[in-house]
Amino acid sequence: MTKSHSNHGQESEQNSADQTAANGAEAAQEAQSQETPPPAPEPIDETAALKAEADRYRDQALRAAADLENFRKRMIREKEEAIRFANSGILEKLLPILDNFELGLDAARGDTATPGTKGIVDGFSMVHRQLGDFLVSSGLQPIDAVGQPFDPKLHEALGHETDASQEDGIVLRQMRRGYRLADRLIRPSSVIVNKLA
Repeated sequence: MTKSHSNHGQESEQNSADQTAANGAEAAQEAQSQETPPPAPEPIDETAALKAEADRYRDQALRAAADLENFRKRMIREKEEAIRFANSGILEKLLPILDNFELGLDAARGDTATPGTKGIVDGFSMVHRQLGDFLVSSGLQPIDAVGQPFDPKLHEALGHETDASQEDGIVLRQMRRGYRLADRLIRPSSVIVNKLA
């Protein structure tokens, strides 16, 4: 009995020692965790963050300045075009009047049988010349098509005729004069084009 009692006593002491050791380990671990704070995250470099933010704002400011400059240039260009082409509507409306004036003048020049027409024709020729000078000074440029190669950007073909003395595709006659205002085509010339077989 003594042996079994002593075995039981040893086991008890062993269990007690194991428990004390476990409690001691837990207590040491707990003490260590209380003494050592958890590792802090790496400190953020505030200077680098501020520099990045400043760079971003600088880039936005440069873009806004460039957009403003582009807008300013576009407004200046549109204003110049508006001024340059402001009279185009009036000039376009004057063209049919000028056409009819030229037709009347040509008819009067052909009527040599009626006495006193020479003075009237001379007077109307002078008015016609003044009107033409006014249109040119306003920026309207007539397109002379006769003898020129046909250009669909400037000419409107009304028909074809054959003239062996001229090259193929040459404008033989101009039925109605075309006009440009600066770079812009106001009205194409109505023409008859040479067409060889």
